[in-house]
Amino acid sequence: MEYNKASQSAKEKKLRRKEVLEKKKAIDEIIRKATSVTDHLVSFLPFCHYQRNGLSVYLESGNGDHLSSPTKKYIQNLLKVNMERYYGHEWPTEEKVKRREMVVPEARYIFVRQSNTNATNDQIKRPEDGLDDADIEQLVGFVHYRFVVEEDVPVAYVYELQLESCAKGKGLGKFLMQLVELIARKNKMGAVVLTVQKANEYAMNFYTNKLRYVISSISPSRVDPLIGAEKSYEILCKTFDPEAKGKLEE
Repeated sequence: MEYNKASQSAKEKKLRRKEVLEKKKAIDEIIRKATSVTDHLVSFLPFCHYQRNGLSVYLESGNGDHLSSPTKKYIQNLLKVNMERYYGHEWPTEEKVKRREMVVPEARYIFVRQSNTNATNDQIKRPEDGLDDADIEQLVGFVHYRFVVEEDVPVAYVYELQLESCAKGKGLGKFLMQLVELIARKNKMGAVVLTVQKANEYAMNFYTNKLRYVISSISPSRVDPLIGAEKSYEILCKTFDPEAKGKLEE
């Protein structure tokens, strides 16, 4: 009898290990497929032009390992202008981290370019085209996102959403986040996740009140309130299915 119980237990453990490995393999494949797509905007061409509230812009895709030097400089400058005050004395260190993050092969971008021309979808540039100096002068913002795994859930992680002052307050930020959510769903992600500095009250209000994101269960303040009180950021998320909700929200 004891032998049968031990044998049954060993079989159950082996079966559970197999299930875990198969699930991990499936998640890794989801991430691989999503990351292998060079231009995610191709599937959403009607969304590549935003014209509201006196703002007319076009969206273009980009990849971290194909950024031109002018593009890198633009990203660095906009990050400094928008974020330095929220990081305070931590900025010099954080700036170095962001410079490394922005050029990894997994980094995906949506660049926002202001234009006075009546460009068609066929004229919108693709990641392999690169951006020339004239294009850089017309940039008014960008989104940096990646496909990663959080708590065994494939997610689209928004590293940055940065806009020039001239493009703020016109609904563009909400539009871009909704586009990222569409991209995430199409690529079978369970959620969109992002990090917000606590000092950035405008961003916290934007994500939690306007877009209905919630503080994730993986955010320091929910993992351990004492540790969370010492951290300068919160991790927010919006989940798309019950499993993701159970692991990232509850």
